Amino acid sequence: MIALEFIGVIILGYFIGAIPFGVVIGRLTRGIDVRDYGSGSMGMANVLRTVGARAGVLVFLADLAKGAAAVAFAWLIFASLPAMVAWGQVAGGVAAVIGHSWPVYVGFRGGRGVTTGFGALLMIAWPVGLICFAIFLIVVALSRYVSLGSMLAGVSVLVVMISFVLLNLEPFAYLVYGLIVAPLIIFRHRGNIQRLLSGTEPKIGQKTEVS
Repeated sequence: MIALEFIGVIILGYFIGAIPFGVVIGRLTRGIDVRDYGSGSMGMANVLRTVGARAGVLVFLADLAKGAAAVAFAWLIFASLPAMVAWGQVAGGVAAVIGHSWPVYVGFRGGRGVTTGFGALLMIAWPVGLICFAIFLIVVALSRYVSLGSMLAGVSVLVVMISFVLLNLEPFAYLVYGLIVAPLIIFRHRGNIQRLLSGTEPKIGQKTEVS
């Protein structure tokens, strides 16, 4: 029975996370597939550069909601099993990040998973989420690289969560979320890492020309 509930949470989390809001908004507002421009991602940063600030904010909020919803549904499904709630939340959150990164609806070409992962993290352990978001903002403000801020924030999820678990502020299950999501975010940014090293990574505020 528990196994079936986990399978259900993972499937539901994946299909929620796979909703391609960035692609939909790009097509509705500019008639383009944002993945054909800029970084090739359907996430907030690329939508911001290719479509505009308003669209970027909409995608940020929608992708944030995807991660939060996946964890919320997991909580509801495991509400009658308190000992498994944390593990269910982790399963739902990770599944949503995977869905956003490889969405079945649009040929498995998705985003980096940062905003969706952040939405899930806020539902799992909001103090950790706020600390990591502050790190993201500081790095972006200093470097003007969204990708660098995203990667360092992703790594900080693992580092901060270790501290919270050791202090018995969060359950061990939440550390597993960091152990999976942090490497996944770095992996999804491998192209950005190459551009950062070569000096060709666009900074925040730079527009991408769309024909």
